[in-house]
Amino acid sequence: MTKRYELSQAQWRRIAELLPGKASDPGRTGSDNRLFVNGVLWVLRSGAHWQDLPERYGKWKSVHKRFTRWAKKGVWEKIFASLTGDPDNQYLMLDSTLVRVHQQAATGKGGPQDQAMGRSRGGLTTKIHTVADAQGRPVRFILTAGQAADIKSAPDLLAGLTTGGVIADKAYDSNALRDLIDQTGAEAVIPSNRSRKILIPHDAVAYKLRNRIERFFNKLKHFRRIATRYDRRAIYFLAALHLASAMIWMR
Repeated sequence: MTKRYELSQAQWRRIAELLPGKASDPGRTGSDNRLFVNGVLWVLRSGAHWQDLPERYGKWKSVHKRFTRWAKKGVWEKIFASLTGDPDNQYLMLDSTLVRVHQQAATGKGGPQDQAMGRSRGGLTTKIHTVADAQGRPVRFILTAGQAADIKSAPDLLAGLTTGGVIADKAYDSNALRDLIDQTGAEAVIPSNRSRKILIPHDAVAYKLRNRIERFFNKLKHFRRIATRYDRRAIYFLAALHLASAMIWMR
């Protein structure tokens, strides 16, 4: 029986060949890859300290070190990218969510500088900017300090993606973004900001689909180490984000 938080047999089959340590790979064979990933998932879902990792997953220091090593090599991002290769691009959706940064993440040499942390209404926060497909499944992420404006990350989130329309809330209402969307041949499904003298109509029926990306954020924050950021370095928090989102894709 699959333990709580762990990979099912079907999920394991989908990612096993993407992980380092296969018999055909140079170097040490990762015969315990599944146990290791399950250990990482236990930490992400429970929100516990790495030191509290149950003994059945191995020594916590070894698991943590391996997690960070894979993060630096882009392994977690590779897993996520492999699962998002066939998105439903009828529409793309833009949105962001704030996560509180725990005080332990803001300590250490250099502090929060250049690690996507900043002051907002919620205190020290990180903002996760996301573009999702028409089903509300994440396709790409950008991390910024919590006070960063949503609109600034939109062009990079959409770069190279094709779609019939882009759905977003009023925070993304700008002439520059509308022009960018129009240049790709897509429709901007974005309500007009109240500051506009002349309101721009949008497809109200299509706009109702935006709740799907909001539901994704809700699922994402079931992973407690995503709902609260404990990682000092942005690269490790982003790695956790990629793994948690991969699990959502595999549901």
